[in-house]
Amino acid sequence: MCRSIKVLRRREAPATSDEVAAAALQFVRKISGMRNPSKANEQAFNRAITEISASSDRLLEALGLPAPPRVRPEHSATQEESQPYPL
Repeated sequence: MCRSIKVLRRREAPATSDEVAAAALQFVRKISGMRNPSKANEQAFNRAITEISASSDRLLEALGLPAPPRVRPEHSATQEESQPYPL
């Protein structure tokens, strides 16, 4: 995975269209091996960014927000039974 692509599916702040577009740009750069396309490839490069952005928006919308993290007790009964001495 590209290091600069962030996880966009977050509970606290849903992804903005700018974040999705930036991730799509990084993805297309990684796949194509080009940072800046030539004039001959510019249209295909930009079309790929647009399509990936739209697809990512649809995916994020379909998935919805992630579930809240589970709260676990500090010590469960099985942990207390397995340790002969208190910590």
